[in-house]
Amino acid sequence: MLGRNRRPRSTITTLVGADTRVRGDVEFTGGFHVDGYIKGNIKAVGDERSVLSISERGCVEGVVIAPHVLLNGTVKGDVHASERLELGTKARIIGNIQYKLIGLEIGAEVNGKLIHADTDRAGRPRPGQNEPGPSEARPAQTERQGAARQIEPVRTINVVGE
Repeated sequence: MLGRNRRPRSTITTLVGADTRVRGDVEFTGGFHVDGYIKGNIKAVGDERSVLSISERGCVEGVVIAPHVLLNGTVKGDVHASERLELGTKARIIGNIQYKLIGLEIGAEVNGKLIHADTDRAGRPRPGQNEPGPSEARPAQTERQGAARQIEPVRTINVVGE
């Protein structure tokens, strides 16, 4: 398709096999594939091209932080994909997702909030982003608005599979 970004290509340098159980945090660089079970956090360090892939047999109980995440298994915890997150038909996430680009296939399930990477956890634009420029007028603040805290919208999407 036009405008479609290529998937990141990274050689798998680390593998957790289907019969393997890991308890504890994991840090990796390059490609990391999970067919087994990890109870702990997973974090990509030092490489913006690092890719984490979790197969439909894979399960992670903990926070996942990586630039590129390809998920077709289960994550029980928050997922932070600084570049791209792809959820396959068997993907299950019980937790919040922070992403820059996201792809969802029919059948993927997310039980949590989807937060675009250009926003903070409350859904507000990060400082310096999406703020009016000097030529754009800012709305006048009334006394009432100044005294009361304004509520900003939060981007929340729940996707439930079949």
